[in-house]
Amino acid sequence: MITSRQIRAGRALLGWSRQFLADRAVVSLSTVQRLEEGKSDRRVSSIERIRKALEAAGVEFSNRGDDGVRIKP
Repeated sequence: MITSRQIRAGRALLGWSRQFLADRAVVSLSTVQRLEEGKSDRRVSSIERIRKALEAAGVEFSNRGDDGVRIKP
């Protein structure tokens, strides 16, 4: 599961607005806002859609204790 920091960082690496990420992930803007603010969302599917959208654009996540985010080489 990705963290709110990883969502913000991944979006920033791509230069995407919150609205653009919401559109790409097919979730509402308010969902992206809530998740980036660290507020829980009962729908794990929303987080997965966001993760998949960011990964499809080239973002790679690491959860080895460092909350890492990078663009795939």
